[in-house]
Amino acid sequence: MCGRTACSLAADNLRRACAYRDRRGQHRQPEWVRRERYQPSYNKGPQSSGPVLLSRRHLHQDADSSERVLMDMRWGLVPSWFKQPGLDNSSKLQFNTSNCRSDTMLSKSSYKDALLKGKRCVVLADGFYEWQQQSGGKQPYFIYFPQTKDAMDKEMEGDKEWKGWRLLTMAGIFDCWKPPGEGEMLYTYTIITVDASKDVSFIHHRQVRPGQGVVGMPAILDGDEAISKWLDFAEVPTQEAVKLIQPTENIVFHPVSTFVNNIRNNTPECVAPIELGAKKEVKATPGNKVMLGWLKSSQEGSPQKKENNLPKWTSQFIHAPSHKKTSTDVLQQWLGKQGQPAAKKRKA
Repeated sequence: MCGRTACSLAADNLRRACAYRDRRGQHRQPEWVRRERYQPSYNKGPQSSGPVLLSRRHLHQDADSSERVLMDMRWGLVPSWFKQPGLDNSSKLQFNTSNCRSDTMLSKSSYKDALLKGKRCVVLADGFYEWQQQSGGKQPYFIYFPQTKDAMDKEMEGDKEWKGWRLLTMAGIFDCWKPPGEGEMLYTYTIITVDASKDVSFIHHRQVRPGQGVVGMPAILDGDEAISKWLDFAEVPTQEAVKLIQPTENIVFHPVSTFVNNIRNNTPECVAPIELGAKKEVKATPGNKVMLGWLKSSQEGSPQKKENNLPKWTSQFIHAPSHKKTSTDVLQQWLGKQGQPAAKKRKA
């Protein structure tokens, strides 16, 4: 499952990191919607808000569906059809919908209705946390895309191309709930989860737990082509888009301090690598200093040149998961049963 993430980039840098090419091949940056609500964090949990990408057509019906907007939404999907008599305060809505299992997203009404209406989004993060059960407790890990040394080079704000940290892009579903009366519209999202890839299965492999269902890892969209297909609901029907939902092997991870276990802790130490077997504290190494320095400067917005390369953390103690029916198998089986024609394309 995905129960905690980090997204530490300042608002302007986050927008630059989400640059893309539209249908005409033009280089663009997504428009910020409700930018003032966004708060960078090294320790985001459900019910907090976070940045997501979505098609601009969801907000403007005459917009090109390939255009994107960047929006701050609350984590934990509230279906648009939800009604609770006497409830007029959205903060009291407590839904256990922070994660959506890929093998049930087309059967559960909380997700199916929004998904079939094209309400697809991409949840943005530096990476996410996962915990490995051990005899002495749970050991947290930080999981993210492989980075290059350019991710540590703080270029000037005027540079056109973003060369900083590559954001993790996770497939999500969003919805909009209107409270009774004149209350403000509430935008919420959920992260789709799939079976854990073999590289991270040893940390928290997907398994059935009594009363808790199945846990796994986020469905990661690797590359702008996958992101474009997932977001462009007018050109890519649901049956085609869900084929993108599958595990990826293109991720790396490192162990971090149990400091991150407390949701109130929100500093760069949450993501700093530690050495297993040593005390669970941030160990001052050249590699750690580089990462911490980049994260601090990314939030402060002060350009700094880093000369060290990004340390390459490797997966250790990997165990191959046992063969079983995966969520991808279930999803493909569902697709094979569908005899309905693909959704009609909407013209921009």
